[in-house]
Amino acid sequence: MKAKPWCAGALILWLVTVVTIGWLFYGGLTTSGTDGRTAILLAASERDQILSEMRSLLKAVDAAVRAYGEERPDVKQAEGAVRAVGMQQAADVNPVIMAKLPLAFKQMGMSVHRDMDALADAMVAGETPQQIMNRLAGITARCTTCHDLYRFAAEK
Repeated sequence: MKAKPWCAGALILWLVTVVTIGWLFYGGLTTSGTDGRTAILLAASERDQILSEMRSLLKAVDAAVRAYGEERPDVKQAEGAVRAVGMQQAADVNPVIMAKLPLAFKQMGMSVHRDMDALADAMVAGETPQQIMNRLAGITARCTTCHDLYRFAAEK
């Protein structure tokens, strides 16, 4: 008869754990920012890692814009820069950091990485500079949306 309280306790603990993990996965570790954006709470090293990833994405966009601004684009160089920030880059993200990011932030970020791979494929396939620029515009629109919605703040 004493097993029933243990089973009920274990079930309650399990439910609390599942709900907490689900809440964290969906909402991340956030608070309202002072500027109207959602502040994502991160340790300094976590923030540095994400900002480094963002800078590498910006450098890849710059490489593509510079290449396709030329009369004869260096497709191989641009494709290499863009491919380096595709899903290959996203595969190494620390799960602790991912847990702190809200779902919408994760979705936007992953879509940018997927689209960078698609952009690299389009370059190799010989899409026109106009088509490449249209793809880039779609990607950077998500970047600006994300920056309008979120900012990073120090974890307390």
